[in-house]
Amino acid sequence: MKKTEMFQQLLAGKDTFILPGAFDAMTARIIEETGFKAIYATGAGISNAQLGWADVGLTTLSEIAQVVSWMSEVTSIPIVVDADTGFGNAINMQRTVKILEKSGASALQIEDQVMPKKCGHFSGKEVISQDEMVGKIKAALDARVDDQLAIIARTDALAVLGFDEAIERANAYKEAGAHAIFVEAPTTFEQMARITREVPNIPHIINLVEGGKTPLVSRQEARDLGFQIMLCANSALRGAIKGASDALQILKRDESQGNIHGAICTWEERQELFKLKDIQKLEKQYS
Repeated sequence: MKKTEMFQQLLAGKDTFILPGAFDAMTARIIEETGFKAIYATGAGISNAQLGWADVGLTTLSEIAQVVSWMSEVTSIPIVVDADTGFGNAINMQRTVKILEKSGASALQIEDQVMPKKCGHFSGKEVISQDEMVGKIKAALDARVDDQLAIIARTDALAVLGFDEAIERANAYKEAGAHAIFVEAPTTFEQMARITREVPNIPHIINLVEGGKTPLVSRQEARDLGFQIMLCANSALRGAIKGASDALQILKRDESQGNIHGAICTWEERQELFKLKDIQKLEKQYS
């Protein structure tokens, strides 16, 4: 089965699933081997990890495509790609779809922010018109080679224009043909429940950011609220930051690796993750 078909089946299923974020091929592989059903190529995580900068629209299409292709090469489950604004207007959106589809995306998340965009939980966001975003959704759908490639429409209007405008846009994006709806940064449980109730008959995503604007919920609570996808975009990134920082603090303090073992994976775990034995088998086969 194609990865795009796998993701469409997840969208059509009755059970809510957790979608963890990856920022490189390593974290994508860890997500799959941990047993999750799909991977989210996080734009914020790629900006943080690859560029060393906050999520303020600095990444380029080619940079995202390169990371997604590395992820796709080492995994066998669907990858949902954060495609931001599509990097421009509707014509730019079509090129974005074509390039990310070739890179291995099974779904693309596109949003109605003004370019350059900002993290959905930052202040100071701006949004384009509803009509322009509808045109960009239709352009994205038309640009696909594989008609199973899912287009996820996100609106950031809640923080900019209010809840009612966000709901109006979400329904318009649904009518434009989006396969799933993502209303970014609701701030209360009541708003979360209203989103799925007032935009019915389509899968919904809830983006849960530790320390962000949306209350954290469990998978079961997300399901009870009507969300199909529980997005945890940067939990792995933040775990990696803390893990690397902790290990380096020990090294700096002790000036020795003697006490670092509790803060790092073992040699064997590292080589197992990166398939050293498989590579060695191939070396023997072709030597």
